[in-house]
Amino acid sequence: MPPALRLTSASKPCRDRSPAGYGAWRVGVNLGLFALLLLLAPAARAAPVAILAFGDSLTAGYGLAEAEGFPAQLQAALAGKGIAARVTDGGVSGDTSAGGLARLDWSLADKPDLVILELGANDALRGLDPAATRANLDAILARLKAAGVAVVIAGMRAPPNLGRDYAAAFDRLYPELAAKYGVPLYPFFLDGVAVDPRLTQADGLHPNAAGVRIIVERLLPTLLPAIAALKRGTAG
Repeated sequence: MPPALRLTSASKPCRDRSPAGYGAWRVGVNLGLFALLLLLAPAARAAPVAILAFGDSLTAGYGLAEAEGFPAQLQAALAGKGIAARVTDGGVSGDTSAGGLARLDWSLADKPDLVILELGANDALRGLDPAATRANLDAILARLKAAGVAVVIAGMRAPPNLGRDYAAAFDRLYPELAAKYGVPLYPFFLDGVAVDPRLTQADGLHPNAAGVRIIVERLLPTLLPAIAALKRGTAG
């Protein structure tokens, strides 16, 4: 809290009813208000961007220490770019797009400015109908738009063992939804990390700490313009 402002002789209740006395009193009050605004302005400018990483085990940091996970590494990377941000871990291991939709409302209780939407990997691993995944993500995006929350979609790709038709239906839902809602798309959350044993854990699916670092580095060129648009008040 800013220090209390002292009432000077110029800002005390005016007993001089003459025009000159009243004018001096008004000047004192205005100066006091201006000083108060100057004290409050730095705090307002320093308010961090509230980012919710809303996803599954990939954002929850499965198998990693908290400091190694996606939210912590992203927040540190943004700080390195001079951006004050608070990145909240909204990841639930094993979650599908349906699970994300079911918990969306309470996940927004902290009123994030921007959501990184990373869901669908478990839908594909379970071979769920891409049409259902699309419908769930569409509903999530509609709610976020209605709430005035900016979004960056982090896409996923279907495993090759599910066949061409499944992969085509699944993979295209992310760019199509991004176009429908006019939001930025990072096409593949695991880009540069998937199937690389140096960047994944023993299960071959989840990134290790080095893999998360690559994800953050590659995501930033998509995320930074979205944050800039948010600060300008032009985010979609």
